[in-house]
Amino acid sequence: MQAELKPILNEPVLIINNKILVVADLHIGIESELREQGINTASQVHIMKNHLISICKKYKPKEIFLLGDIKHNIPSSTIQERKDVKNFLETIQTYGIIHIIPGNHDGNIQKISSQEVIIHPSDGFIVKNLGFIHGHRWPSEEIMQCKQIISAHTHPTIMLIDRLGHKTFEPCWIKSKFNKNKLIEKYPSSNNPEILVMPAFNPLCGGIAANQEGVTGPVGKIIDIRNAQIYLVDGTSLGKIKDIR
Repeated sequence: MQAELKPILNEPVLIINNKILVVADLHIGIESELREQGINTASQVHIMKNHLISICKKYKPKEIFLLGDIKHNIPSSTIQERKDVKNFLETIQTYGIIHIIPGNHDGNIQKISSQEVIIHPSDGFIVKNLGFIHGHRWPSEEIMQCKQIISAHTHPTIMLIDRLGHKTFEPCWIKSKFNKNKLIEKYPSSNNPEILVMPAFNPLCGGIAANQEGVTGPVGKIIDIRNAQIYLVDGTSLGKIKDIR
């Protein structure tokens, strides 16, 4: 039986079988980097925490999957960032069992997390023939034998240009297959899965314009990006990337 995947309307959040809530790219602590760049912005951690709590209260998940980059600063975190991450996880775990796939920003995340949080290998884990990865490294062979893969890391957006040449960037979901020749070369035993790339949960993250730069990370090298389907967070289908100007 295939898992039922439902992006929550107007949210960068996925619900699976009405039991598992999936979010990605929290980047708690990104404000300190933005301040160094001259951008003064208030901390988003409490806003994100309350936002996620409201979603959890509505959908009542049994498990919550965090697909990497829970924290932001690397190689080391500030004291405030570690405190904020610890508090965030301790609060959210009261709404469901937390699973974490460490992303490229998540060094020492296990030291900040409580013992109740389940930390998975960074090359992904599998639940009911669904593979979950962050996206900063090649997935395991087992992941590529799944029917579907859920990924993060890219913070995907789509660049839209109006008649006056004004550009806007909208967060989006990317649904794609892989380039068969490139896939077989890298993963000979793959089942040619479908991949869904999630938008970032933190609105301060920015993103990569998929119709300009494709998908970042190793899997981006083997995705059939031209034929990838694009969906805005409000559910609007924009069609294939190759047709979006």
